[in-house]
Amino acid sequence: MTHKLMITMAFLATCLTNAAQGPRRGFPREAFTTETPMVHDPVMAKEGDTYHIYATGMGIQQMTSKDRKTWTVLPHPVMTVIPGWTTDSVAGFGSHVWAPDVIHWHGKWWMAYSCSTFGKNGSAIGLLSSRSLGANMWKDEGCIVTSREKRDNWNAIDPNFVIDDKDTPWLVWGSFWDGIQLARLDSTMHIAPGVKPRTIARRYDSNYTPTEPNPTSKFAGTNAIEAPFIFKHAGYYYLFVSWDYCCRGAKSNYRVAVGRSKTVEGPYLDRTGKDMANGGGTLFLEGDKKEWEAVGHCAAYSLDGEDVFICHGYSATQNGAALLIQRPISWTADGWPELKP
Repeated sequence: MTHKLMITMAFLATCLTNAAQGPRRGFPREAFTTETPMVHDPVMAKEGDTYHIYATGMGIQQMTSKDRKTWTVLPHPVMTVIPGWTTDSVAGFGSHVWAPDVIHWHGKWWMAYSCSTFGKNGSAIGLLSSRSLGANMWKDEGCIVTSREKRDNWNAIDPNFVIDDKDTPWLVWGSFWDGIQLARLDSTMHIAPGVKPRTIARRYDSNYTPTEPNPTSKFAGTNAIEAPFIFKHAGYYYLFVSWDYCCRGAKSNYRVAVGRSKTVEGPYLDRTGKDMANGGGTLFLEGDKKEWEAVGHCAAYSLDGEDVFICHGYSATQNGAALLIQRPISWTADGWPELKP
């Protein structure tokens, strides 16, 4: 996501409210369990009988569960050491790592993560690999892609892996500026030689100039789209994106839109047939202003015989705290996703 300042305060608050525990570099001294974890930008994976959630946090927050109901928040991050190349590549970056994604492909777990600073598009997406999630031993695989201010009109954050029908890996990422980017990867999960990123989704038509400034940063663009996630179902690739603004607690107006394509490269069209690259997108989920002020930065999975949607929501009853949302997905007769109660 473009702005992740809320997560550190939210996660510290979680630690402080658990008896006999306290914060240490943004983490509890001991693992604790909860049914309502505070989380920002969650992604999920299952290994054996254990579910894993990874999320924005100092060195990447992680938690585990056996049933997806009660979560154990772990007292250590994914990245106990931040690779030196990250701080060399991204001015001002420290250890607050944003918006990871994780996938199992060709016998390994691969994790992409975002290195950035508030409101700037001088950013990098890094790569880790591991043979086992349970071991929590990750190898630094370097940088997948970088963006530079005044060089690139996109931001190298919010990565998501997708494997196409030919077993070829792709990466989709980006936010604000010129929107969501897509590029083919090679067998090492890096950008394939000669491949250049291509915009597949924008918040607004490229000819439209928003009249309102970005309320979260004078530096960031106003093409308010980010957090892409591509999910395959019944012959289509569904592109979920988050519109508008996160990370403002109860003032957030984050929401999720979707489009679909027969090929991973697009075009991704909404239910009216409008290309998401030209500002299209069908609204999928937004805050109801009763339980949730706003919702966004989602992921979708096929788990245990059902399709599952996850994201974080800004709680209307807990002062805008970012909490985990999980909902089963159903499908309409014409193949569009809906959320079950």
